[in-house]
Amino acid sequence: MAMKIRLARGGSKKRPHYSIVAADSRMPRDGRFIEKLGTYNPLLPKDSEDRVKMDIERIQAWIEKGAQPTDRVARMLEAAGARPKTERANMKKAVPGKKAQDRAEERAAKAAALEEAKNAPAEEAPAAEATEEAAAEE
Repeated sequence: MAMKIRLARGGSKKRPHYSIVAADSRMPRDGRFIEKLGTYNPLLPKDSEDRVKMDIERIQAWIEKGAQPTDRVARMLEAAGARPKTERANMKKAVPGKKAQDRAEERAAKAAALEEAKNAPAEEAPAAEATEEAAAEE
C-alpha cells in the first residue's frame, strides 16, 4: 500500500481549510484517510502560529514506515525544521517563450537605433559649429 502524507481540503467555497493526513495514495484527495496529522489554514497571516499545526513525531513515524509527503507538505516540514531542505528543479518556468524573446530583441534593437540616432545629431552639431566658426574667421 503506497502511503502519502498530503492535504485534504475542507471548508466552504473560497474559505479553504486543510487537514494534513496520512492516506493511501489511491484514495481521493478528500476521501478516506488513516490518520490526521495536523491542520493548515492558508487564510491566517504567514507569521501566525496557528496557520500550520503538525504532529511532527507522528509524521516522522509515517515517513519511517515509507509514507511520502507531497511537495506542499514537504515544504511545510522544511519550514518547521523537521526535514532538510531539498533542491527543486525549476524547469525554466520564468523563461519567456520564443516569440516573446523575439519581440524583446526587436524592441532592444529599435531602442538602440533610436539612442544612436539621438547621439548622432549631438555629435554632428559640434562639427557644424566648428565649420561655422571657421567660416566666420575667414
